[in-house]
Amino acid sequence: MREKSGMFSIQQPWQGRIKGMWSTLQSPTASLLGQAILFFLVLAESLICVFWIYTLSGLGDGYALMAAVPYVYLVFSYASLLLFYRMQRFDYFVFTQLVMLLVMPFFMQWIIGGFEASSGMAIWALLSPVGAMMILGATQSTQWFALFLILAGVSWQLNSLFAGYALPIPATTKSIFFLINLAGVASILYTVLRYFQSQKARLMEALSYEQARSEKLLLSLLPVSIAERLKAGEVKIADRYEHVTILFADLVDFTRLSLHLSPEALLDLLNEVFSGFDRLAAKYGLEKIKTIGDAYMLVCGAPIERTDHAEAVADMALEVQALLQAISTQLGTPLSMRIGINSGPVVAGVIGHSKFSYDLWGDAVNLARRMEQYGIAGDIQVSEATYQLLREHYVLERRGTILIKGHDEQVAAYLLKSRRTAF
Repeated sequence: MREKSGMFSIQQPWQGRIKGMWSTLQSPTASLLGQAILFFLVLAESLICVFWIYTLSGLGDGYALMAAVPYVYLVFSYASLLLFYRMQRFDYFVFTQLVMLLVMPFFMQWIIGGFEASSGMAIWALLSPVGAMMILGATQSTQWFALFLILAGVSWQLNSLFAGYALPIPATTKSIFFLINLAGVASILYTVLRYFQSQKARLMEALSYEQARSEKLLLSLLPVSIAERLKAGEVKIADRYEHVTILFADLVDFTRLSLHLSPEALLDLLNEVFSGFDRLAAKYGLEKIKTIGDAYMLVCGAPIERTDHAEAVADMALEVQALLQAISTQLGTPLSMRIGINSGPVVAGVIGHSKFSYDLWGDAVNLARRMEQYGIAGDIQVSEATYQLLREHYVLERRGTILIKGHDEQVAAYLLKSRRTAF
């Protein structure tokens, strides 16, 4: 049991590290992605260096200098890795590795004897600007690619000089070098680019998902037409609508009710009521403006103009009575509302920069609010303007005149009872 316990305690951390590394490769940050790509390039270059050392050393003692170049690269590469890992300076490590990835293949080509003798070994230096592009970005990679072109030009100009000092390389070895150089660089570039592309696809998928979430959130805050105007670049949105109908609804005795409910139960109650309002608003094509505590505000006729704006609001208000009755039965809590409706001109627009809000302004809005505030619990109170729009198709009772805040004289008020039955 001790051996098994000890073995488990040793293996478990390594299992966690392996899972962590795999998770990093699947969903890396930008920094980790750059590190992963660089370490992959260094590993690939290290493997080809081992191959060069083994192959060139097998040709005899005269080729020891050729084999020394990749050997020195390996020593410096991993010494710098340990040094900068302890210093936690990844930027220094990137620079030194990109320099060695760029310079070492050209040195190898020069020492072996130029393009033909080395089978174009300098092609491995292309990993440097490619790595710089994926790690440092497109802008900073330009200088690395320029250095690659300069070294390639120098190699071309001095190729005859290098060829004059070349040691004989067996034809079979040249063929192997050519195959390794061509297939090796192509395979590494393909693997790195494929991995990079897979991460880009993941990023685009995540970006698309977040964009959809943001758009959904925007549409939950603003009417569709207004959201489209904002996305199109319109900065200030303010429109005047001559014919709209506004509704305010407020739960009666909500303060007293809230004293007897837990916060969770209170939230559930409001959510149940206002979710029902949202469904009715969608059913009748009305635009929810906002909720204010236990009050609800909506409009019809803005931002989409309609000739039947008053009738649509009246139909929803009448159906609210049945909704409240159903919720009261379901929750075992008696609920009633004061509902006020008014029709007239308004100004509608978007306010705010970080938190958008579509709102209405004007005397018609204020009067609709007063119709609710001075209304009767369980009834729908409408103004004179709304009465004139509804009286032919709805049953309304004159309540009389009421003195409301903001008006010097009393205003007429009516109670909406039902839609007239068609014969």
